Amino acid sequence: MPGYLGDPALTAAAFDEEGFYRTGDAGRPVDEEDPCRGLVFEGRIAEDFKLATGTWVRVGTLRASLLAALGALSEAVITGSGRACAGALVWPRRTADPVSLRHDLARALARFNAGQRSSRRVERLLLMTEPPDPTAGEVTDKGSVSQLQVLRNRAELVDLLHRDPPPPEVILPADEKGAR
Repeated sequence: MPGYLGDPALTAAAFDEEGFYRTGDAGRPVDEEDPCRGLVFEGRIAEDFKLATGTWVRVGTLRASLLAALGALSEAVITGSGRACAGALVWPRRTADPVSLRHDLARALARFNAGQRSSRRVERLLLMTEPPDPTAGEVTDKGSVSQLQVLRNRAELVDLLHRDPPPPEVILPADEKGAR
């Protein structure tokens, strides 16, 4: 395999101590009593994922860029594994005027996406009304949001976010006049 063939240090990092290749995928047995039945894919161990096109999305980088560009947000969880585009479940800093906030976010999202490749774009936002729940594992011991746990716990909201056509509660990029 190019990249680590003939390089002992890279080879050691690519394989575990039993000689299995580290794919970064998580799985569980179909049947605990009968391992021969195979595994069920449970997602990725790392936060990064691929879109349906095969394009890698670097979650940490995209999340940090999105939060920096859309200052009205306090937190975001990037979505889109295996889907057509990246989206985000987002928590706003302010809640005074939700209509104005939605319009501001739609315009800011259009500016954020301008000229970006698909791996660096967020095509949809969904405002969260409930904060991340520490008792449900959505907040780590260090106080940061657990991307993977939020995605698991709020799978129905991720499905809503990526539904086509998008429902009205999903925020899409809009130009300065508010057109989508």
